[in-house]
Amino acid sequence: MTDSAPPPGDATAELPVELSSALTQMAGLVLSRETVDTALSLITTLADATIAGTTGAGVTIVDEYGKRSKAASNELVEQADALQYEFDEGPCLTAWRTRQPVRIEDTATDSRWPSWNSAAARLGVRAVLSVALVVDGESIGAIKVYSDEPANYGRPDVRVMSLFAEQAAILLANSQSLQQARRLSRQLTDALASRDAVVRATGVLLARGAADQDAAFIALTDAARRSGQTVQQLARELLASVVAANADSSLS
Repeated sequence: MTDSAPPPGDATAELPVELSSALTQMAGLVLSRETVDTALSLITTLADATIAGTTGAGVTIVDEYGKRSKAASNELVEQADALQYEFDEGPCLTAWRTRQPVRIEDTATDSRWPSWNSAAARLGVRAVLSVALVVDGESIGAIKVYSDEPANYGRPDVRVMSLFAEQAAILLANSQSLQQARRLSRQLTDALASRDAVVRATGVLLARGAADQDAAFIALTDAARRSGQTVQQLARELLASVVAANADSSLS
């Protein structure tokens, strides 16, 4: 069944002290900017420990690189997740797609995902609860818990898992933003370095007799096309040859 999200309000007001502390610990990771893997490991450990009857927990991330599991608490989770990706069906993928909590009372009798339910039941997975990870209206994955006991998860568990999902989404968004910033910084650095190499290479060609900067750049692009290289690659090769020639002349 698909469960509606818990009502708004002070969701943590009536939670046990241990769980409130756990959620606070998760929120603290945002400020400390821990790595994605560290954050996800903590999330799945907390979910496994605080949701009664759980035999495994994990997070599915869906992005431009595809569908994959992170921080699965055991091999059972990895196997059950892999089957969802193989069949392209299951509670976790449905939670991600619909942005709604998804609960399975018993994989042996649930008929929504026949291929996955049958395979999961053979693995020993009987009950499932999965909640989407949503950031700024975009679903980026789902967190899930598996149990070997039928009907293990009820609406109170949906409420708790929704809190975990909210915190997990914040952690992932923070970590992904940090990674994206670092990736963009590397790309900008590489782009500036490539641009500098092209400028210096055209300077070399000017020194060798090119009529002007435009003519030098055209000569460089023509040579790159003939060699099957990019302009940046050829520019770096040209500069390397100049450095090598200068080194040889200094030794002679």
